[in-house]
Amino acid sequence: MANQEELRRTITDQIVESLKSGSIPIWKRPWGISPNSGFPINLVSKRRYSGVNVLLLRMAAMTHGFKSKFWATYNQWRELGGKVMRRPENVKPGHWGQNIVFFTKVTKTETDPITGEEKESSFPLLKSYCVFNVDQVDGPFDHLRAKEEILNTDFVDFAPAEQLIRNMALDIRIGGDHAAYNQSGDFIVCPHKHRFKEEKDYYGTIFHEIVHLTGHSSRLNRLQHSRFGDQRYAFEELVAELGTSFILSALGIPQSDNNSTAYVANWLDALNRDSRFIFQAASCASKAADYILSFSLQHQPEPDLVEVPF
Repeated sequence: MANQEELRRTITDQIVESLKSGSIPIWKRPWGISPNSGFPINLVSKRRYSGVNVLLLRMAAMTHGFKSKFWATYNQWRELGGKVMRRPENVKPGHWGQNIVFFTKVTKTETDPITGEEKESSFPLLKSYCVFNVDQVDGPFDHLRAKEEILNTDFVDFAPAEQLIRNMALDIRIGGDHAAYNQSGDFIVCPHKHRFKEEKDYYGTIFHEIVHLTGHSSRLNRLQHSRFGDQRYAFEELVAELGTSFILSALGIPQSDNNSTAYVANWLDALNRDSRFIFQAASCASKAADYILSFSLQHQPEPDLVEVPF
């Protein structure tokens, strides 16, 4: 079994290779409006995946062309009457199922050699599981498969996004020619909707800034002083990119393919130097998305998830 660092490095290497291959950004995909597509979810627990697992499952879906949001382990599919298909010849061994990870809390009891008293201590343990998409499984699951639908943005209802923004009661100042979050004043500025070519670009922009806003000391207390181009700035931009994608996917809003390459060099550098970087960013992004979605959705985190001291 791989140790903790090996698991982190294996996952980080997957993401690095995806970035290098041109899948930029790997977490941005225009999701369809089928109820069976969208944010990845475990079929049995009915819980949405979070953190780095969202990236891993989306990469697997992109690689193999999966369209459904439903995933489960080999044994879970078998217990439901399904059978995982044989690995296609063009897929390398070990690459048909997708490994995901969970941090579980382990408690250990030790006896003090001097006093003889028993003391409990706990530490996080990274565990790996292999899951398969319903598109990889034969069985009575047609009701879970995503149907091909033509997405016409002229008729997409973005009312849930508008309601969510209203519910948050934020200080958002519409107008001007740039978008930004002002940390000292705790407000957002954003151009008017009519300045954007498509509505999805507007929502992607406004939620990007709202994710930044969650880092304020009165909310998730994530933001640190940083300058454009340094690693901390790149980290926060990665959190905002991921968090925005998580939110738009949960709301069913198509996602823009706007340029994120300005930060890719910094991201690759940080990923290569520190295997914990993507875990930290994905964790922060999930917390930001959960915070924002809590204003309109019942969003549950993964079970047995614990805070990991990176």
